[in-house]
Amino acid sequence: MFTGIIEDLGIINRIVKDGGNIHITVNTSLTNELKIDQSVAHNGVCLTVVNIDGSEYTVTAIQETLDKTNLGMLKTKDTVNIERAMKLGDRLDGHIVQGHVDQTAKCIGNTVKDGSWIFTFEYDKALNNITIEKGSITVNGVSLTVVNSELNSFSVAIIPYTYNHTTFKNLDIGDTVNLEFDVIGKYVKRLNDLRH
Repeated sequence: MFTGIIEDLGIINRIVKDGGNIHITVNTSLTNELKIDQSVAHNGVCLTVVNIDGSEYTVTAIQETLDKTNLGMLKTKDTVNIERAMKLGDRLDGHIVQGHVDQTAKCIGNTVKDGSWIFTFEYDKALNNITIEKGSITVNGVSLTVVNSELNSFSVAIIPYTYNHTTFKNLDIGDTVNLEFDVIGKYVKRLNDLRH
């Protein structure tokens, strides 16, 4: 479980293809606090640490993960949002995040408004995911509040701190992001669907 509060930006040092999998080696200031078998979210995708070497650690993404997220688009020197799993008893500063990406979306808008940035994303409505105004959404692992909810799109407001300390500063129109919809909202929607 995660909170969607990004701890660091990791730099991709190596990507090695292995059958349908890829091994991703990441450099981050958090490496000395990690251990093998630990869960770490990368752009919101929960992956297991399989190797640690100095300031680098390696995780493996399977084909299904690559098909459903933007991790397969990574290149060396790219940055990713990094968050370690939350500790029981810590404050829940973001919202409950599982690290299981529901689908991807395209950035279709980026405007500056009153010192912050408004990013708009469009996603495939055929997968039946929904957002609600003032509800929670995770974009590339970042816990955010929906400020404009449509049938297959939504917007979020990014404050300068979040912009400067996450991959939002590198996000361009047309880029693909990972979405994890609010887990409570998913359960409510599923229960409602079963009633009809």
